[in-house]
Amino acid sequence: MGTYKYSTEFRADAVALARSSGRPVSRIAAELGVNHETLRQWIKTAEKADRPETVAASAKDAEIAALRKQVRELEMERDILRRAAKYFAGETNW
Repeated sequence: MGTYKYSTEFRADAVALARSSGRPVSRIAAELGVNHETLRQWIKTAEKADRPETVAASAKDAEIAALRKQVRELEMERDILRRAAKYFAGETNW
């Protein structure tokens, strides 16, 4: 089983054909000689590209998740340092 590279123009034409016709994606893919799942992925990618606010929202969500993770790590480090400071402050006499 080989891997095939299709031109951007071919992909765009295939997506436009799938969108404009009322036929099933699997039939269009068979007529074009493309795997039906490949054509479905091209359609999904084109839909995401048509909605830039979705991409921006997902980028913001990813950034928020990363920042929350960083906050948790910093809070954990702060708590460890506080406990260590209390421990060593209590041990003034040996």
